[in-house]
Amino acid sequence: MTERALILIEGSRGNGPLYMKAAARLGLYPITLSADPTQYNYLAVEHGEAIRADTDNLDAMIGQCSRLSASYDIAGITGFAGRDESEYLIISNLCRHFGLPGPNPVSIEQCYDKFAQRELLAQAGVPVPAYRLATGATDIESSAIEIGLPVILKPVVGSGSSGVRLCRNLAELTEHTDYLLGGKHAWRSSPKILVEEFAQGPYYSVDTMGNEIIAVGTADFGRPPYFIAREYIFPAPLTGRQYDCVAEISLRCLRALGLGWGPANVELRWTKRGPVAIEINPRLPGLATPRLVLLAYGVDLVTEHIKLVIGEKSDLHITRSQVAGARFLVPDSNGILDWVDGDKRAAAELGVAEVELYVKPKAEIVRTSDYRDAIGHVIATSPHHTQTETILERATSLITWSIIPFATPAEQEPIGNR
Repeated sequence: MTERALILIEGSRGNGPLYMKAAARLGLYPITLSADPTQYNYLAVEHGEAIRADTDNLDAMIGQCSRLSASYDIAGITGFAGRDESEYLIISNLCRHFGLPGPNPVSIEQCYDKFAQRELLAQAGVPVPAYRLATGATDIESSAIEIGLPVILKPVVGSGSSGVRLCRNLAELTEHTDYLLGGKHAWRSSPKILVEEFAQGPYYSVDTMGNEIIAVGTADFGRPPYFIAREYIFPAPLTGRQYDCVAEISLRCLRALGLGWGPANVELRWTKRGPVAIEINPRLPGLATPRLVLLAYGVDLVTEHIKLVIGEKSDLHITRSQVAGARFLVPDSNGILDWVDGDKRAAAELGVAEVELYVKPKAEIVRTSDYRDAIGHVIATSPHHTQTETILERATSLITWSIIPFATPAEQEPIGNR
């Protein structure tokens, strides 16, 4: 009997191992196609296969999957977004080509381009921040003045807050414009920048599957001007009226973008005028969100997504009512990680569900002011918000590390810019 395989395009430090394990539980053989499989450490220890492939090329991916179909029964194709979301667009087209369940490529492309996404949301009457599209320094400055400082500058295509910054005055605007357009930011296409009103207020992350809302969480991003996640909590402490309002806006976002299949993540800010849509991602979020949703609600988003991918019915019934939180370990300097201590003591704390370190001693620490700055996380769960916060605070205070500064300024440059 031919073995049933799940094709995974590229990988993910956070969600990748979860997909590998869930596939195995469902009786599937996971095969990862990646431009560089060695970048995903978990592939060396998880059950499955990894193949080097040109994952940016749809025709190459069609050819590779066709070759695999000679040896395996390909039950489904899915994968991960990558830094610019382009892989998920490839995935949607692969599903369409092979007649497999998957997201609508048109909907994915509309989300992939943040300006197109904003246009569709605004046309549908969904509250969004004021925004302008810019391609050069003059456009950026005139747009910022028209909207009114402070503004957020972000690449039109991207993920994980890469290249995103709050600009509170013209000096910061000029500085970040120079960064984005001066060769320091990695563009894979012609630079296009979204100049956006700074929507101020509590942040909410809404996770959906199909047209059903599964979880609503909140997050803390630390000090501006960057948006580096420091903590996530599920569920968010909302009143019934607030929850209904967040849910209504989220479902309107899905309808406006044609996202009626599979997982999606809606990011909102509760401003003076109520919930405002910041960004909609047509996929599961990374970081620790799927783990938190499982602990808080009892819904395994990864497993239920794979079920949809292979044509089975998902089970989205909520079976738990806990408060789960993740706090991320973020260093405040660059250099060589000398040592990390206290992670085992933190893991032994009552209520701690998981402690994970992403790096080992002797690793280079080069901050990029986005999701890649975190070097680990602590996850905790309890029946109450204050209790979960207390556990996180106690556990993370036990973890310490030492970073030896680089010998020369040149060593502090992000690896991708060398």
